[in-house]
Amino acid sequence: MAKRLFLMALAFALLSGPAYADYDERKSLQLINSISEEVRNYSRFTIFDDVRVSLGEDNVVVLSGKVTMPFKKDDIERVVRQVPGVTAVRNELEVLPTSPFDDELRYRIARAIYGHSAFWHYAAMADPPIHIIVERGHVTLTGVVNSNVERMLARSLATTFGAFSVKNELKTDAEVRAMAGRI
Repeated sequence: MAKRLFLMALAFALLSGPAYADYDERKSLQLINSISEEVRNYSRFTIFDDVRVSLGEDNVVVLSGKVTMPFKKDDIERVVRQVPGVTAVRNELEVLPTSPFDDELRYRIARAIYGHSAFWHYAAMADPPIHIIVERGHVTLTGVVNSNVERMLARSLATTFGAFSVKNELKTDAEVRAMAGRI
């Protein structure tokens, strides 16, 4: 009888393992979504900042990416620490160097992209999805667009202003959905 109960308990534990794993994955995804929403709602977060959130062991949040001002690095960390479920934060955000040339390049590229009729619907959003990171004259486009055509058009618009290089890290909605399906 004891052996039978032990085998039943063992079978239950083995069968319910994936359910706990699915539960943990859902909780992790919910936590990442909550953190991402808090970062997007930070009043000084702009299209010239790029913050990426990942979750490590024991809900340790890793912040990476680039921001335009030193106070943003500290403020974003403070905001993330207050999210329920976060146990610790490892802040790997980099502060972009200040440069009038970089500032001018940022604004010119932003006007070109968001002023183009293909991107007007993005420009009307509270948090436009295309982020323009400029560091010492080198441009990186990050974020999400609807199609590969939009991705290529954004890159094309960004290359017309004398940047030393333009790196296109924009993702399409389909790519983001495919990545989310692998989690």
